[in-house]
Amino acid sequence: MELTRLVGSLSFCIFLVMMAISVAAQPSDDDSSPPVLDTSGRALEQGIEYYIKPAITDNGGRFTLIDRNGSCPLYVGQENVSGPDGFPVIFTPFVEGETLIRESRDTKVVFSAATTCIQSTAWKLGERDTESGRRLIVTGEIVVTEENESWRKAGNFFKIRRTGAGDNIYNIEWCPTEVCNFCRFDCGTAGSLVENGKRLLALDGSVLPVVFERA
Repeated sequence: MELTRLVGSLSFCIFLVMMAISVAAQPSDDDSSPPVLDTSGRALEQGIEYYIKPAITDNGGRFTLIDRNGSCPLYVGQENVSGPDGFPVIFTPFVEGETLIRESRDTKVVFSAATTCIQSTAWKLGERDTESGRRLIVTGEIVVTEENESWRKAGNFFKIRRTGAGDNIYNIEWCPTEVCNFCRFDCGTAGSLVENGKRLLALDGSVLPVVFERA
């Protein structure tokens, strides 16, 4: 009995330490993270439309909405080839009052497009693909009714991180630590998943470096 109680207390202490570290690591609202830059070297701004496209041209085309299975919701993916097709997106920072899109900060991404689906065109963490086991990115808005459950909207927030592979080249991640402290233990970086001739955006596999082009 004493041993069981000791193990339980130790586990609880470890949990508290991990949560404390997680909270301490969160960036503050006045964090001076550098802004994400577009292909012209300008900072990405809230409310401006941008095309997302692969940094390497033979890795598919611009990001777009994908009809994966003939029904809603639509999925986030790419055009198969480089070209003028695809939909622009609008970024919105999680931090209220922020007008620039900054590296490694929680950001909502929404396609600027009209569809026949009822759902929003906001990006959202979706289900796991049964064959590859990778998490897909779908569209739809998470509605939170209880103020103390705001962490549930974490599925609608993503991060943009510089790759170091070249100027203004970035990776897109699902790792919304400003919205959800404990989500850092389940992060993933986005890449392509080809399924039935369609390019879907998915986490937990090959990574797709991207650039942002002002529409």
